[in-house]
Amino acid sequence: MIYKKDFDYSFDENACKICGGKCCIGESGYIYASKEELEAIAAFLNLNFEAFKEQYLIKVGFKYSFKEVKHENGYRCIFFDTMYKKCLIYKHRPKQCKTFPFWEYFKTHKEELKEECIGVCFH
Repeated sequence: MIYKKDFDYSFDENACKICGGKCCIGESGYIYASKEELEAIAAFLNLNFEAFKEQYLIKVGFKYSFKEVKHENGYRCIFFDTMYKKCLIYKHRPKQCKTFPFWEYFKTHKEELKEECIGVCFH
């Protein structure tokens, strides 16, 4: 069980094994990563940054976000493997993914979080 200061819920990471990736599938949204994170993912994929950018990223203002792919339940992150229900870049995933479900947004959107993540336990 993972607890974070200033959050009135905890997270059971074991729930990920049975969830099927609800945090990676659903409504359209942006998955941002820093330049350093993007460079690390490109290196992990053995791609130069330009090839990586063209294949996997979209430009959103001054930032980059991962592309999304149409899915039966809306959209999925381009790095989510629907067959094996896992992230293809898990060890290199960006901070946005690593910190889920402990986002400031969910402090005031708990009903949405309940829908999104079966591993959340409210106190």
